[in-house]
Amino acid sequence: MERLLSFFNIDWRDQNLLRTALTHSSFANEHGVDSNERLEFLGDAVLDVVVSEYLYGLDQDLREGDLTKMRARYVCETALTEYAKACDLGTYLRLGHGEEKSGGRQRSALLADAFEALVGAAYLDGGLAAVQRIAQKVVFPLIEQDEGDGFIDFKSHLQELVQSDRRELDYRVVSEEGPSHMKKFTTRVYLDEILMGEGEGRSKKQAEQNAAAAALEKLADKDKTDGGEDG
Repeated sequence: MERLLSFFNIDWRDQNLLRTALTHSSFANEHGVDSNERLEFLGDAVLDVVVSEYLYGLDQDLREGDLTKMRARYVCETALTEYAKACDLGTYLRLGHGEEKSGGRQRSALLADAFEALVGAAYLDGGLAAVQRIAQKVVFPLIEQDEGDGFIDFKSHLQELVQSDRRELDYRVVSEEGPSHMKKFTTRVYLDEILMGEGEGRSKKQAEQNAAAAALEKLADKDKTDGGEDG
């Protein structure tokens, strides 16, 4: 953990808090300790604030809608996974035996959740100043390097397509399979009760993203067909 703190140049006071941030539920269940799930919840909200402030200061001409789409892009699971990899977060995680054997240290959903937990713990330990140190090291540089297609938030794209018609999207988990360290979720997205797409993932977030991607592909195919008929 010292190497991680040195990487961020953070003077961490509560080592137990940091340890909890690095504790996956599989390890927590095996050893009777707290997992990082509550810190993940907090970190999600804190990261929204920090990224929003950063984007707000980037360009005074960016409108609210543009900022909202950009924020969604940079706090989605794909982006969070890249932030975690940038600080080699997987190396420090405490995993249960099953999760360890199945390659949990490289699993995107697990890394994304752990990064949010780290942010939540940093906020509790050192306030926004500590979170800013993390963001300045691995979040903001990756945002600056992004060329427009690195972090794709399919859910936001799909929502943008349907919101002008005031239609409702509904994501529903239709199945959940496997042990806790190898979960597979299947999610369907409906548009006013019409099935638009289905996706699978190791987390509910990823399954929703894949369902939205399938829906977008379906809409694109429909546009091509309609265009062909018109011609």
